[in-house]
Amino acid sequence: MRKKGFNMDRASFFIITLPALLLYSFFYIYSVILGFYYSMTDWDGLARSFNFIGLDNFKKLLGNKAFFSSVTITFRYALLMVVFTIVLGVLLAVSLNSVKRFKTFFKSVFFFPAMISSVAIALIWDQVFIRALPALGNMFGVENIASPLGNKQTALYAVLFVNMWQSLAMPTVIFIAGLQSIPDELYESALIDGASMFDQFRFVTLPYLVPTITVNAILTLKSGITSFDYAKALTNGGPARSTMLVGIKIYIDAFGETPKFSIANAESVMLFVVIAVLSIVQISISSRSGVNNT
Repeated sequence: MRKKGFNMDRASFFIITLPALLLYSFFYIYSVILGFYYSMTDWDGLARSFNFIGLDNFKKLLGNKAFFSSVTITFRYALLMVVFTIVLGVLLAVSLNSVKRFKTFFKSVFFFPAMISSVAIALIWDQVFIRALPALGNMFGVENIASPLGNKQTALYAVLFVNMWQSLAMPTVIFIAGLQSIPDELYESALIDGASMFDQFRFVTLPYLVPTITVNAILTLKSGITSFDYAKALTNGGPARSTMLVGIKIYIDAFGETPKFSIANAESVMLFVVIAVLSIVQISISSRSGVNNT
């Protein structure tokens, strides 16, 4: 009877999960396999016939200056995101964690931008940069203040600012969770030993935050490398290709005036490999942290 019940449980579980498994397999696994296949063809995304050309698309990308320029911009963008996320996230987490009154209120207000669509956030800040910023300059007597999105020297940093304004909330929450896992006895012992606030932060807080810092760094790096929506909505890769992230280049190559769908798939495959490696590193670090915590 137990065996029959156990089999029924397994059958019920299989039936319940089958629709989700089929949808996931079709819309993700099958699509990924097709992407790998199309990356080794000369298909433009429209023609009914195409040829299998092997690794020629990848060879072309290795000599494509525009592609490597977008890769350089993307990695610079991602590394800046990591630095600002770690520094600002830790500072904000420490500040919010030390709040005694209205702690829930402040956390809710701070987390609010994360609940809004990234495209909506980008469009709001686009109007702030274009309309509100020059108006504020005139109000305070500062003339010739233009939108930073129109300057190739500042456009990437403006996009980064908008991205950080929304995406900093989640890493901060992770840091707060890390702070709350630190035993109070360690701070009490540090106070007895005469440690200053900075010494407590350096020798107690930071060592315990290393696992969360590492996880946040990898998650932010992945997010920065795959970033698309903010730059697309704010600058569309301009001005002068200064914000041409890899995601935007893939989109333009796939759906531009002269579509190069196979090239776009090859670029996506290369991006997929990078993200897969980072994901493996993240899982490995998370597993080790879990083992050490137990």
